[in-house]
Order: sequence, then C-alpha cells, then structure tokens
Amino acid sequence: MNVDEVKALANAIREEVAKAITGQRDTVDLMLTALFAGGHILLEGPPGTAKTMTARCFAQALGVAYGRIQFTPDLMPGDIVGANIYNFQSGQFTLTRGPIFCDLLLADEINRTPPKTQAALLEAMQEHAVTFDGTTHSLGRNFMVVATQNPIEHQGVYPLPEAQLDRFLFKHRVSYPDLREERAIIIHHGGGSASHDIEQYGIKARTDRKTLEAALATVGEVTLVDDIVGYIAALVRGTRESPDLEVGASPRAGAMLARAARARAALDGRSYVIPDDVKALAVPALRHRVVLSPAAQIDGRLVEQIVSDLVDHTEAPR
Repeated sequence: MNVDEVKALANAIREEVAKAITGQRDTVDLMLTALFAGGHILLEGPPGTAKTMTARCFAQALGVAYGRIQFTPDLMPGDIVGANIYNFQSGQFTLTRGPIFCDLLLADEINRTPPKTQAALLEAMQEHAVTFDGTTHSLGRNFMVVATQNPIEHQGVYPLPEAQLDRFLFKHRVSYPDLREERAIIIHHGGGSASHDIEQYGIKARTDRKTLEAALATVGEVTLVDDIVGYIAALVRGTRESPDLEVGASPRAGAMLARAARARAALDGRSYVIPDDVKALAVPALRHRVVLSPAAQIDGRLVEQIVSDLVDHTEAPR
C-alpha cells in the first residue's frame, strides 16, 4: 500500500461516516489521523453532539470488531478486562473476556468511573494488552480507544488522571454545528424512524484488519526530516519553558506528535511531513498534556490559546 491508497481509503471512510453524520469533519479527520497513527482519541463535548454516534459509524465504516463500555460509578476493572471464572461442572477456571477485547473500543463517558477502574485501561492503551491472574493477553496492533466525556456536569464525575490523559494522542472538543448543519440534522434525523439505528444508513465496511496493518506500515515509512524533528522538539520543550504553563508536555508527546504528523501527511497523499502537519495537530495533541499556571488560571487564559501562541512564536523550518 502507498500513500495514495491510504488517502483513497480515508476518503472512502469519510464518505461512509457522512451517510449518518452531518458535519463533524474535523472530528472524523482527527479520528482517522489517530487510527493511522496507532493512537487513541478523547472526544469532549456537550450532550447531543453525536460523539457516540460518530464513533459507532466510524467503527461500522472500518469493518472491525467493535466494543462499547458505558462507564458508571460502580463499574469495576473486571467488568472491562474480564476474569477467570470457576466452572463448577468442569472444576476448572474459564477465561471470560471483557468488552475491551476488540479492535475499536468506545469508552462512553469515561470520566464517570473512579480512577481505580480508569486505570484498567492504562496497560491496554499503552501496550495493546491486558494482564490478569498473571497472564498477559494481546489486544492486537490495531486496538484503538475512542473515549467521550461531558464537560458540563461536575457531579458524579472523576477527572482523568494525568497519566491516562497522556496516553491519548488527541483531545478534541466537539462543538455545536452551524446553522446550515443544524437544519440538515433536523431534516435528516427528525423523521419517524429511529435515528440511533445506524443499520438504516447503509454504512459499508471499507477496510479490515489486514488492510489497516498495511496502512499503518505505510504511515511508518513517511519521511520525517531532521528539521521537522527539531521543530517538534522545540514545541514540546517550549511548553515546559512557558511561564503560563505549570507543567509542560512529556517526551511521549513529541513522539506521538511525530507519528500523528506522519499519519496526516499520508492522509493527504504525501510521503513526507511538512511543518503545516505539525501546526495543524499541535493543539489537539498538546492541550491535555499541559497544566495552566496559577497566574494564567486567574487571568482566565485558555490552554488552547497558549499552545496556539507557542506554535506561532516557534520558528518553523522552511
């Protein structure tokens, strides 16, 4: 597979998702970038902005094994990864796999469960494997988490730990549609049929595990020159030196931003990364990895604006 085929595959997936989802182009583009970069994405937005629906349609268009977990305060780690259950008939323990054993996992309202249960995802997101009762079980190279959270409610929610946030490649804020898109949504989904039934939209699978593995291999071969590497390093180190940020981005952030830039280049049909790839992905890749300083919080500064200003003031290679 070459980069032109990766671009064509991404366009086909966009077309399938668009059969059910109106707008949300930036959301789907970031999900595609995360997919081909081998990363995970956190979608944050108010209720009713099609976060869950977009993830379901995305999985349907990929044609991969899909799993969903509705996070609740009483959810336990075993409910996610599974457990060895004793079978009284056979007198042996039987492995019962949890919903995490899939290719694309929708972690719905991930901030509604305690940190103990959230931590069950750490190994899966980093190592693409889970361990229980001393045995490690692989989830496959293509394993991807699409998590959602509601920023409005503050009761009965648990903020994600920094260690878990750092394992998400992107954090994307899903916004309300514009007037034209909102009118189209009302026309499209305001009829008599159930809009949550995605089967009615005729979304076809455009890929499979083997094709995704080939695409990932192609993305890994995209050229990343030394000047771009230096640019990414300058951005990451700049977050640690900014007086507006108490905590800067980790070294993992630079490596993941480089992978994401490679994926974006391939999605655009290019076999090389340009500075615009890094600039376009800097905010969603860094906004959740930094912490505002007390002074910036008092001034009401937004972390997105600080990262955007940092991108503007960091000299890009020509």
